[in-house]
Amino acid sequence: MSKTTKFGQSSVFLTAMAIHCSFRVAPPDFQQGDNSRILYVHVPAARMSILVYLVTAINSFFFLCSKHPLFLRSVGTGTEIGAFLTLLTLVTGGFRGKPMWGTFRVWDARLTSVFILLLIYIGALCFQKLSVEPAPISICTGLIDIPIIKFPVNWWNTSHQPGSISRSGTSIHVPMLIPILSNFANFPLSTPILFVLETRLPIPSFLESPLLEEIEAREGKKKLVKPSSLAPNSQLRINKTELYVLMLFFVTL
Repeated sequence: MSKTTKFGQSSVFLTAMAIHCSFRVAPPDFQQGDNSRILYVHVPAARMSILVYLVTAINSFFFLCSKHPLFLRSVGTGTEIGAFLTLLTLVTGGFRGKPMWGTFRVWDARLTSVFILLLIYIGALCFQKLSVEPAPISICTGLIDIPIIKFPVNWWNTSHQPGSISRSGTSIHVPMLIPILSNFANFPLSTPILFVLETRLPIPSFLESPLLEEIEAREGKKKLVKPSSLAPNSQLRINKTELYVLMLFFVTL
Protein backbone atom coordinates (compact mmCIF):
# COMPACT_ATOMS: atom_id res chain seq x y z
CA MET A 1 0.00 0.00 0.00
CA SER A 2 1.49 3.35 -1.06
CA LYS A 3 1.84 6.32 1.25
CA THR A 4 -0.61 8.27 -0.90
CA THR A 5 -3.23 5.56 -0.35
CA LYS A 6 -2.64 5.62 3.40
CA PHE A 7 -2.98 9.39 3.47
CA GLY A 8 -6.16 9.08 1.42
CA GLN A 9 -7.67 6.60 3.87
CA SER A 10 -6.75 8.88 6.77
CA SER A 11 -8.40 11.77 4.96
CA VAL A 12 -11.62 9.80 4.47
CA PHE A 13 -11.62 8.88 8.17
CA LEU A 14 -11.05 12.49 9.25
CA THR A 15 -13.78 13.69 6.90
CA ALA A 16 -16.29 11.24 8.37
CA MET A 17 -15.25 12.20 11.90
CA ALA A 18 -15.51 15.92 11.12
CA ILE A 19 -19.00 15.50 9.67
CA HIS A 20 -20.09 13.48 12.70
CA CYS A 21 -18.70 16.05 15.12
CA SER A 22 -20.23 18.96 13.20
CA PHE A 23 -23.75 17.54 13.15
CA ARG A 24 -23.86 15.28 16.22
CA VAL A 25 -21.35 16.43 18.81
CA ALA A 26 -21.54 20.22 18.51
CA PRO A 27 -24.68 21.81 19.97
CA PRO A 28 -26.50 24.60 18.07
CA ASP A 29 -25.53 28.15 18.94
CA PHE A 30 -28.00 29.88 21.27
CA GLN A 31 -28.25 32.88 18.91
CA GLN A 32 -27.57 31.48 15.42
CA GLY A 33 -29.00 27.99 15.94
CA ASP A 34 -27.94 25.31 13.45
CA ASN A 35 -26.71 28.01 11.08
CA SER A 36 -23.54 28.21 13.18
CA ARG A 37 -22.49 24.76 11.90
CA ILE A 38 -21.49 26.38 8.60
CA LEU A 39 -18.50 27.89 10.41
CA TYR A 40 -17.04 24.40 10.88
CA VAL A 41 -16.42 24.34 7.11
CA HIS A 42 -16.13 28.07 6.43
CA VAL A 43 -13.18 28.80 8.72
CA PRO A 44 -10.92 25.84 7.69
CA ALA A 45 -11.70 26.44 4.01
CA ALA A 46 -10.73 30.11 4.38
CA ARG A 47 -7.50 29.17 6.12
CA MET A 48 -6.56 26.60 3.48
CA SER A 49 -7.35 28.97 0.59
CA ILE A 50 -4.66 31.31 1.93
CA LEU A 51 -2.14 28.51 2.56
CA VAL A 52 -2.66 27.09 -0.92
CA TYR A 53 -2.12 30.55 -2.38
CA LEU A 54 1.17 30.91 -0.51
CA VAL A 55 2.33 27.50 -1.76
CA THR A 56 1.28 28.44 -5.30
CA ALA A 57 3.18 31.72 -5.03
CA ILE A 58 6.32 29.83 -3.93
CA ASN A 59 6.01 27.50 -6.91
CA SER A 60 5.43 30.52 -9.17
CA PHE A 61 8.63 32.13 -7.93
CA PHE A 62 10.62 28.93 -8.46
CA PHE A 63 9.20 28.57 -11.97
CA LEU A 64 10.10 32.14 -12.90
CA CYS A 65 13.65 31.44 -11.70
CA SER A 66 14.18 27.95 -13.13
CA LYS A 67 11.52 27.53 -15.87
CA HIS A 68 11.11 23.92 -14.68
CA PRO A 69 7.79 22.40 -15.89
CA LEU A 70 7.20 20.75 -12.50
CA PHE A 71 6.73 24.14 -10.88
CA LEU A 72 4.47 25.30 -13.70
CA ARG A 73 2.34 22.18 -13.23
CA SER A 74 2.26 22.85 -9.48
CA VAL A 75 1.10 26.42 -10.11
CA GLY A 76 -1.78 25.14 -12.24
CA THR A 77 -2.82 22.56 -9.67
CA GLY A 78 -2.59 25.00 -6.77
CA THR A 79 -4.63 27.56 -8.69
CA GLU A 80 -7.44 25.09 -9.32
CA ILE A 81 -7.59 23.86 -5.72
CA GLY A 82 -7.24 27.38 -4.31
CA ALA A 83 -10.02 28.72 -6.52
CA PHE A 84 -12.36 25.98 -5.28
CA LEU A 85 -11.50 26.61 -1.62
CA THR A 86 -11.94 30.37 -2.03
CA LEU A 87 -15.31 29.88 -3.73
CA LEU A 88 -16.32 27.49 -0.93
CA THR A 89 -15.31 30.16 1.59
CA LEU A 90 -17.45 32.83 -0.08
CA VAL A 91 -20.48 30.56 -0.52
CA THR A 92 -20.47 29.23 3.05
CA GLY A 93 -19.81 32.73 4.37
CA GLY A 94 -22.77 34.07 2.42
CA PHE A 95 -25.16 31.44 3.80
CA ARG A 96 -23.83 32.03 7.29
CA GLY A 97 -24.12 35.82 6.97
CA LYS A 98 -27.65 35.94 5.51
CA PRO A 99 -29.46 35.41 8.86
CA MET A 100 -27.00 37.69 10.69
CA TRP A 101 -26.62 40.58 8.23
CA GLY A 102 -29.84 40.21 6.25
CA THR A 103 -27.92 39.78 2.97
CA PHE A 104 -25.52 37.35 1.38
CA ARG A 105 -22.90 40.04 0.79
CA VAL A 106 -21.77 43.20 2.54
CA TRP A 107 -18.88 45.53 1.75
CA ASP A 108 -16.76 44.12 4.53
CA ALA A 109 -12.97 44.50 4.25
CA ARG A 110 -12.21 40.80 4.69
CA LEU A 111 -15.06 39.63 2.49
CA THR A 112 -14.05 42.00 -0.30
CA SER A 113 -10.39 41.01 -0.11
CA VAL A 114 -11.33 37.31 -0.28
CA PHE A 115 -13.45 38.08 -3.35
CA ILE A 116 -10.41 39.78 -4.90
CA LEU A 117 -8.44 36.61 -4.12
CA LEU A 118 -11.01 34.60 -6.07
CA LEU A 119 -10.64 36.99 -9.02
CA ILE A 120 -6.85 36.51 -8.89
CA TYR A 121 -7.32 32.75 -8.96
CA ILE A 122 -9.76 32.98 -11.89
CA GLY A 123 -7.40 35.28 -13.77
CA ALA A 124 -4.52 32.86 -13.25
CA LEU A 125 -6.69 30.00 -14.53
CA CYS A 126 -7.44 32.00 -17.67
CA PHE A 127 -3.77 32.87 -18.14
CA GLN A 128 -2.86 29.17 -18.09
CA LYS A 129 -4.22 28.83 -21.61
CA LEU A 130 -1.43 31.07 -22.89
CA SER A 131 2.01 29.73 -23.79
CA VAL A 132 3.89 32.29 -21.67
CA GLU A 133 4.10 32.84 -17.93
CA PRO A 134 1.51 35.51 -16.92
CA ALA A 135 -0.15 33.10 -14.47
CA PRO A 136 2.91 32.78 -12.16
CA ILE A 137 3.51 36.53 -12.44
CA SER A 138 -0.09 37.35 -11.49
CA ILE A 139 0.08 34.92 -8.55
CA CYS A 140 3.26 36.55 -7.21
CA THR A 141 1.78 40.03 -7.66
CA GLY A 142 -1.40 39.02 -5.82
CA LEU A 143 0.55 38.28 -2.63
CA ILE A 144 -0.23 41.84 -1.53
CA ASP A 145 -3.84 40.72 -0.96
CA ILE A 146 -2.91 38.12 1.69
CA PRO A 147 -2.15 40.58 4.56
CA ILE A 148 -5.36 42.44 3.71
CA ILE A 149 -7.29 39.20 4.22
CA LYS A 150 -5.47 38.28 7.42
CA PHE A 151 -5.38 41.53 9.38
CA PRO A 152 -8.45 43.72 8.57
CA VAL A 153 -10.13 42.76 11.86
CA ASN A 154 -7.15 44.38 13.62
CA TRP A 155 -6.86 47.39 11.32
CA TRP A 156 -10.51 48.40 10.87
CA ASN A 157 -13.96 47.95 12.39
CA THR A 158 -15.34 45.08 10.30
CA SER A 159 -18.26 42.66 10.43
CA HIS A 160 -15.88 39.79 11.13
CA GLN A 161 -14.88 39.13 14.70
CA PRO A 162 -11.23 38.60 15.72
CA GLY A 163 -9.95 35.04 15.88
CA SER A 164 -11.34 32.91 18.69
CA ILE A 165 -8.34 30.55 18.73
CA SER A 166 -4.90 31.90 19.56
CA ARG A 167 -1.66 30.76 21.16
CA SER A 168 -2.86 32.00 24.54
CA GLY A 169 -6.03 29.90 24.45
CA THR A 170 -9.52 29.78 23.01
CA SER A 171 -12.89 31.30 23.82
CA ILE A 172 -14.84 28.49 22.11
CA HIS A 173 -16.79 25.97 24.17
CA VAL A 174 -15.25 22.48 24.01
CA PRO A 175 -18.20 20.74 22.22
CA MET A 176 -17.94 23.38 19.48
CA LEU A 177 -14.15 23.33 19.46
CA ILE A 178 -13.94 19.62 18.59
CA PRO A 179 -15.54 19.84 15.09
CA ILE A 180 -13.48 22.93 14.24
CA LEU A 181 -10.25 21.16 15.17
CA SER A 182 -11.40 18.07 13.25
CA ASN A 183 -11.84 20.14 10.11
CA PHE A 184 -8.58 21.96 10.77
CA ALA A 185 -6.93 18.53 10.71
CA ASN A 186 -8.94 17.28 7.73
CA PHE A 187 -8.40 20.18 5.32
CA PRO A 188 -4.57 20.31 5.62
CA LEU A 189 -4.45 16.54 4.99
CA SER A 190 -6.97 16.30 2.15
CA THR A 191 -5.68 19.31 0.23
CA PRO A 192 -2.07 18.07 -0.18
CA ILE A 193 -3.38 14.67 -1.27
CA LEU A 194 -5.42 16.29 -4.04
CA PHE A 195 -2.44 18.48 -4.87
CA VAL A 196 -0.03 15.56 -5.20
CA LEU A 197 -2.45 13.31 -7.10
CA GLU A 198 -3.10 16.08 -9.63
CA THR A 199 0.52 17.18 -9.91
CA ARG A 200 1.96 13.69 -10.35
CA LEU A 201 0.15 13.27 -13.67
CA PRO A 202 2.54 13.05 -16.64
CA ILE A 203 4.04 16.39 -17.66
CA PRO A 204 5.00 17.01 -21.31
CA SER A 205 8.73 17.22 -21.86
CA PHE A 206 9.97 20.78 -21.42
CA LEU A 207 12.03 20.53 -24.63
CA GLU A 208 8.79 19.87 -26.53
CA SER A 209 6.56 22.40 -24.79
CA PRO A 210 5.38 25.63 -26.49
CA LEU A 211 6.66 27.50 -23.45
CA LEU A 212 10.29 26.84 -24.46
CA GLU A 213 9.63 28.07 -27.99
CA GLU A 214 8.11 31.27 -26.62
CA ILE A 215 11.09 31.85 -24.32
CA GLU A 216 13.52 31.31 -27.19
CA ALA A 217 11.56 33.67 -29.42
CA ARG A 218 11.71 36.39 -26.78
CA GLU A 219 15.43 35.93 -26.20
CA GLY A 220 16.19 35.79 -29.94
CA LYS A 221 17.59 32.29 -29.74
CA LYS A 222 17.27 29.60 -32.33
CA LYS A 223 14.93 26.75 -31.67
CA LEU A 224 16.66 23.88 -29.94
CA VAL A 225 16.94 20.63 -31.83
CA LYS A 226 15.04 17.92 -30.03
CA PRO A 227 17.26 15.06 -28.92
CA SER A 228 16.70 11.89 -30.90
CA SER A 229 16.40 9.99 -27.64
CA LEU A 230 13.14 11.79 -26.95
CA ALA A 231 10.18 10.16 -28.59
CA PRO A 232 7.40 12.46 -29.93
CA ASN A 233 5.21 11.57 -27.00
CA SER A 234 7.94 11.39 -24.35
CA GLN A 235 6.91 12.60 -20.93
CA LEU A 236 8.58 13.73 -17.77
CA ARG A 237 7.32 12.07 -14.63
CA ILE A 238 7.76 13.29 -11.09
CA ASN A 239 9.91 11.12 -8.84
CA LYS A 240 9.30 10.45 -5.16
CA THR A 241 11.76 13.10 -4.01
CA GLU A 242 9.89 15.83 -5.87
CA LEU A 243 6.59 14.59 -4.43
CA TYR A 244 8.01 14.78 -0.92
CA VAL A 245 9.17 18.35 -1.62
CA LEU A 246 5.63 19.29 -2.64
CA MET A 247 4.25 17.72 0.52
CA LEU A 248 6.87 19.53 2.57
CA PHE A 249 5.55 22.89 1.41
CA PHE A 250 2.19 22.18 3.05
CA VAL A 251 3.66 20.65 6.19
CA THR A 252 5.94 23.62 6.86
CA LEU A 253 3.11 26.08 6.34
